[in-house]
Amino acid sequence: MQNSNAGPTILRLALGIMWISHALLKLWVFTLPGTARFFEGVGLPGWLAYPVFAAELLGGLAMVMGVYARQVALLLLPILLAATCVHVPNGWVFTSQGGGWEYPAFLCVASIVQWLMGDGRAVIVRSGLFVAEEA
Repeated sequence: MQNSNAGPTILRLALGIMWISHALLKLWVFTLPGTARFFEGVGLPGWLAYPVFAAELLGGLAMVMGVYARQVALLLLPILLAATCVHVPNGWVFTSQGGGWEYPAFLCVASIVQWLMGDGRAVIVRSGLFVAEEA
């Protein structure tokens, strides 16, 4: 089988689209003030909803475009870790009332894999932080 960067590319696009969709969900469905109230309800500062929204949207766009995707995956990891912690009391399955923690935990792993594997193909700016030579 031929060595290919298709895997990292597909993962990068999927993660980028996921981040964009979650940002737009906060904006269009829950609204940013509603998201702020949710954050407060789980013990986080409400104002944090606004930079989280910006990080999700800009990070997702950067990943889709291939701009320092490895670093973006790593920089967004704290948001996923916080989301995992927030959902732990709801149980494992994300379909549980309030959402479980398996989906954000999986996205944590996928983000780490993206960081380890590299940017893939069709990138604007290839990142080089802790990267081995890519084929």
